[in-house]
Amino acid sequence: MTDRGRQALRTSTDTLQVGPSAMHWNGKALVIDINEISGPPVISRVQGQITITPRAVTSVELPLTPDGAHVWRPFAPSSDINVDLAAKGWQWKGHGYFDANFGTRPLEDDFKFWTWGRYPTKAGATCIYDATRRDGSMLETAIAFDHQGKARQVSAPPRVPFKSSGWRIRRETRADPGVMPRQVLAMLDAPFYSRSAVQTVLDGETVTGVHEALDLDRYASPLVKPMLAFRVPRRARWPQGDEGQS
Repeated sequence: MTDRGRQALRTSTDTLQVGPSAMHWNGKALVIDINEISGPPVISRVQGQITITPRAVTSVELPLTPDGAHVWRPFAPSSDINVDLAAKGWQWKGHGYFDANFGTRPLEDDFKFWTWGRYPTKAGATCIYDATRRDGSMLETAIAFDHQGKARQVSAPPRVPFKSSGWRIRRETRADPGVMPRQVLAMLDAPFYSRSAVQTVLDGETVTGVHEALDLDRYASPLVKPMLAFRVPRRARWPQGDEGQS
């Protein structure tokens, strides 16, 4: 991922382009073309294509704050994904999803901490959002999506803490009584953010899905924020017609 300036952004009805990389909706699938350079500790080319084919596209939006300053938009909670990157072993097909967050204020202004999980189920997928807001209030919601994209709010089992990340970020998710969730695959471990595949049990069904924990107190720290500049390459300028550079 490269942090780029405004000149690198181009948009149309079906395409979002940032520098040499782009996402394009072809009417049936989201095609993501990647042409980037990774950050430390391993600096290398990241090139290839990812195709996400939704099983259904939803119209759901979840306000994360009472005033709607932050919104979660699950475009396709259940999708098929095809990954074809130009590196050995980086080609696979599987089950995926596509969502996004939108906001008019920095996240750290309104949140202290949150966890999120998206778990494929026999009926479709269940997404869980638990967040502690700056004003002390809580967001606690679980939404079940069927294979046609229809959503309904459901009651989820209690929050259960499990092993902290490598950077000691506390983690929790929902689990049936007596069940201890566990990480089965590490994806990203940063000083303020953890992403991993987690196995848990929801209403008697054993599920494995993507889980994230985000510590906004840590993120807001003046000691942590500057670290992003070392992890994410930055290029502020992007001349018109310079799509071939990275």
